Amino acid sequence: MAENGINEISEKEKRIRAITKMYYSSPKVQEEMVKFAENRESVPRYFEGFGKRPDMIQYPSDIMALVNKGATSFHTSEEIWTDPLKINSDMTLEELGMNRKSWDLLIDIDSPYVDVSKEAAKLVIELLDRYGVKNYGLKFSGSKGFHIIVSGNAFPEELDGVKMKDAFPEWPRAITEFMFHSITPEFRRRISRIMSFSSLEKEKEMKIACKECHKIAVRGDITKLRCPVCNMQIERRDYKLTKRRLKCLSNDCPGVLEAIDSEDYYKCENCKDPENEKIQLSSDRSPESFEKVEAVDDYAELDLVLVASRHLFRMPYSLHEKTALSSIVLTKDELDNFKLGDATPFNVKVRGYLPKNEKDEIRRLLIDALNWKKNKDKNEEKKEKKYENVEYEKIDIKDVTDNMFPAPIKKLLLGLADGKKRGLFVLLTFLKCSNFSPEEIDKRVREWNKLNKPPLKEGYVKSQIEWHLKQKKKILPPNYDNESFYKDLGLLDKKPEVKNPIVEIIREVRKRQR
Repeated sequence: MAENGINEISEKEKRIRAITKMYYSSPKVQEEMVKFAENRESVPRYFEGFGKRPDMIQYPSDIMALVNKGATSFHTSEEIWTDPLKINSDMTLEELGMNRKSWDLLIDIDSPYVDVSKEAAKLVIELLDRYGVKNYGLKFSGSKGFHIIVSGNAFPEELDGVKMKDAFPEWPRAITEFMFHSITPEFRRRISRIMSFSSLEKEKEMKIACKECHKIAVRGDITKLRCPVCNMQIERRDYKLTKRRLKCLSNDCPGVLEAIDSEDYYKCENCKDPENEKIQLSSDRSPESFEKVEAVDDYAELDLVLVASRHLFRMPYSLHEKTALSSIVLTKDELDNFKLGDATPFNVKVRGYLPKNEKDEIRRLLIDALNWKKNKDKNEEKKEKKYENVEYEKIDIKDVTDNMFPAPIKKLLLGLADGKKRGLFVLLTFLKCSNFSPEEIDKRVREWNKLNKPPLKEGYVKSQIEWHLKQKKKILPPNYDNESFYKDLGLLDKKPEVKNPIVEIIREVRKRQR
């Protein structure tokens, strides 16, 4: 079986290599790729992995030289550099900013199903249209997704004292998150209509969602209890029936409370009650804040690809190394009827990808996105302060041992294949908040990095360790409900009982002190 598998892979590689040489020899394909690659970091990908970084493509002959060496696809940056060959992973953010000339907004839509990605792309385009952004580029990713681009020319040169060239990745990240937040309700409705959940016709499953953040609410119950002696009644949320009975709360009453009724309610674990920020938003207190939505499978949820410095995406008209399909440029009118067969290498029509945007075309969308992000960050900051002020500052954390580590941190310490930079942030903040010495933090992080496949570059790890150790104020690790970290990195095997890994350390320290 193994031998057959190897032979099949070899045949596939042989076929794709033959296609790449014929395909990339097209002068039109070469011309468009070189045009788009101007002043961008552009990196080839081989069957074995990515080529060296930094790299760039300046001439058509560069493409064929790399293809002859075995390159199958080409990836390029959203950022536009003064000199792409002078950037490296050892640079600080300030040094990268000095070399950055500009950047484009790239909305990366990804899903395991092309029809799901297509609906998301249509909704993003509709939102851009509503905000008056009429010029954008649309292309197929080469696999199951789409890339929508807005030129940096659409942005104001400066807003609230921040220059456009220095606003990466903050501005594009705010717009991307705002867009995905805005389109999620309609996206779920559309997907529920086009996805088939069963071969049998049946009533669609409904779930309750929070109108504020669009996340599916958690169901709880409110139990009514009554004293059979004095008839006093009380209500308890998520009351657990145990052998230990609750005594009547009335003075001098000998009665024991009995459960007489129970009803469901829904709570959002992400949002707080607007009238009382100490409690979670719930349907019994704010019924207008919740709505019924048609349930969709997990695979139909949007995959938000976070914007980060030196992030690469597939170049227009590059082939995909696994599908051998071309990352072709499409028009809005072609999106509805697009089929994977339209992207076969020798059927493509070559056209420009980067749109000619007007200055300030995206200003209104940018302002709304930044205001939304500011409010979102304020709410998250309040959550962080809750743990920092209430839990963290009241106890002296010391002599933390490995067996006290939360399960997600133990899993993280086994090493990562993807998301290593995010994993490094979690590990550094966790170790520093757990009061490990600088020497111990340095040692543990480097041991962890050896287990990564492949390890992060030494320069990047060193710069991150130094930066975190210089910070006077401890930065808490991200909360467990931050899906960009623990869930996305595959570190959660079950729903955590607390909000933050440091809360688990605090509890372990308290147990030991008792």
